[in-house]
Amino acid sequence: MSTVLLVIILGIVEGLTEYLPVSSTGHLILATELMGFRAQDWALFNVAIQPGAILAVVILYWKTFWGVLTGLFERSAGAIAFTRNLLVAFFPAVVLGLALGEQIDNLLENAVVVAWALIIGGIAILVIEKWANPPARPDIPEDQVGGAVATMSLGKSLTVGLVQCLAMIPGVSRSGATIMGAMALGIDRKTAAEFSFFLAVPTLTGATVLQLYKARDAVTVDGLQWIGLGALVSFVVAYVVVKAFISIVTRYGFAPFAWYRIVVGVIALVWLGAI
Repeated sequence: MSTVLLVIILGIVEGLTEYLPVSSTGHLILATELMGFRAQDWALFNVAIQPGAILAVVILYWKTFWGVLTGLFERSAGAIAFTRNLLVAFFPAVVLGLALGEQIDNLLENAVVVAWALIIGGIAILVIEKWANPPARPDIPEDQVGGAVATMSLGKSLTVGLVQCLAMIPGVSRSGATIMGAMALGIDRKTAAEFSFFLAVPTLTGATVLQLYKARDAVTVDGLQWIGLGALVSFVVAYVVVKAFISIVTRYGFAPFAWYRIVVGVIALVWLGAI
């Protein structure tokens, strides 16, 4: 398989799975192995193309981000609460990411861990979907800066941030952990999904910058070109996926994603010869 085709495929996988509760990292690891490449050789690339998916959320929700940015200068309560909630939720990932960087990198090479995490995460989603029974979305004025995310409490934001750290295990899913964590705290599906989208911006940006800095001596001009292509592909795909995701989960919930995770995890374990 040519490098161009592999880069495009991985970009599609990243865009499809980054914001769905199915684990983008896990799928990228399995996809790389399935196509006959060593996952560890592509670990940096798989992280470095995330800015494409980040940009998709920024563009889709540009009114929200712009409203918060301008609101901070005006000392708007909604803008301050929105920013506070994101920073508080982001902080645990910063601490654990810096403290456990080497251990996390080692897990990125283990496809069996990914498969088991997919299965266990799928079961967890089914349990939370049945148990949580999230309320209806609160009636928020359309012009309120920060939207429903700004109404979340500091404690709930921090708890979601702590749950997000589970996604440092490849296959758990950052979006799945944050969305399910928020729903378990009594936050409605749409707000939980949007908070997960917004939280992805600092989290994925931080992870990308850290990995590129750590591997700065190994990054080549050709490597940056492949990263640029992969990021572009992931942006286009993620833009489409994010637009459709809210309507899908509002109508069908998260159970279809849970069953998908379980099926893929079992198939992966069989393929890897782990069961």
